[in-house]
Amino acid sequence: MRISADLSRCEGHGLCVEAAPEVFDLDDDAVVVVTRAVVPPEFVRKAESAARLCPVAALHLEA
Repeated sequence: MRISADLSRCEGHGLCVEAAPEVFDLDDDAVVVVTRAVVPPEFVRKAESAARLCPVAALHLEA
C-alpha cells in the first residue's frame, strides 16, 4: 500500500502522527510529512486509521 498527502490541505492537527507515528511526522510548520510512502504490512491498519481520522482528508491511500 502507498500513502500520499495533499500538503495544501494539511492544517497540522497531528491526528495522523498520533494514529501512525511509524508513517507520519509533522515538520516545523506543522505540515504532515509521510516518512514511509510505501507502508509496510504491519503498519497498514494504522495508516488507514490515520487517513480516516484526518479532518481535512489530506491523506490518500492506494492499494
